[in-house]
Amino acid sequence: MSEGEPTGPAAPREEPVAGEAERLQKILARLGFGSRRTCEELIADGRVTINGEEAVLGQRVVVVVDRVEVDGVPLPVLPGLVHYLLNKPAGVVSTAADPEGRPTVVELVPDDPRVFPVGRLDTATEGLIILTNDGELTQRLTHPSFGVEKEYLVDVEGRPAAGALRRLREGVLLDDGMTAPARVGVVSSGILRLVIHEGRNRQVRRMCEAVGHPVRRLVRTRIGPLTDTSLAPGQWRELTSTEVRALSKAASSRPRHAPGRRRSGAPRPEPGDDVDEDAEGD
Repeated sequence: MSEGEPTGPAAPREEPVAGEAERLQKILARLGFGSRRTCEELIADGRVTINGEEAVLGQRVVVVVDRVEVDGVPLPVLPGLVHYLLNKPAGVVSTAADPEGRPTVVELVPDDPRVFPVGRLDTATEGLIILTNDGELTQRLTHPSFGVEKEYLVDVEGRPAAGALRRLREGVLLDDGMTAPARVGVVSSGILRLVIHEGRNRQVRRMCEAVGHPVRRLVRTRIGPLTDTSLAPGQWRELTSTEVRALSKAASSRPRHAPGRRRSGAPRPEPGDDVDEDAEGD
């Protein structure tokens, strides 16, 4: 498969007409919750709300106005939403356009509808990044308070000893404050698996450098519940409805709060800043 091609055809969508009221059961079925009978059971069990109120069987929804949630998780009911998962190659920038003329992640996915990257991965960093036109989901995924986990494979200089690993796991003092504890595993000599949930600029690189092991190569392998080892660099695919719901659920959980370690006056990351370079992204 050539670079930038999807791994398979996207499932056809049955899109609603903007402003048209639809039966709630039909919307839930379209989003992959099962048969209409299964969706009716979800509603009857009180697990579905519309605009904060418990839904009832037969209720109609105007998708461009009403907010639908299942088990407290907002659903992407607006027509025309797309969610792409891309394996970003090194040398590609995580922006919609680049004044220096470098290739961008947006150029690797379809140009209609227009989408934007969710957060950033540093130019040298490789791995998974989401592109979408779903503004509500993007806001939740990039907001520091929700702390969606990102996992990385990190090739570092040298062989981190127990003390360096402990510092990463307990938190590292950076110029913008102490980091929250990371989960760190040793994959092999000089290769770490590191999981963070903060959204600071170039965080993983700075953490590893702070403990004496600069990064040689960095690859993001997971975003919340999403992972895909089958995507080659430059390839993308659409997320399934189940994956979109799982991602939305991960971004709707109770916000994380790192123990107040950030120095007074230290700048807070903006949504979309690299956290690990990623703040989505390293």
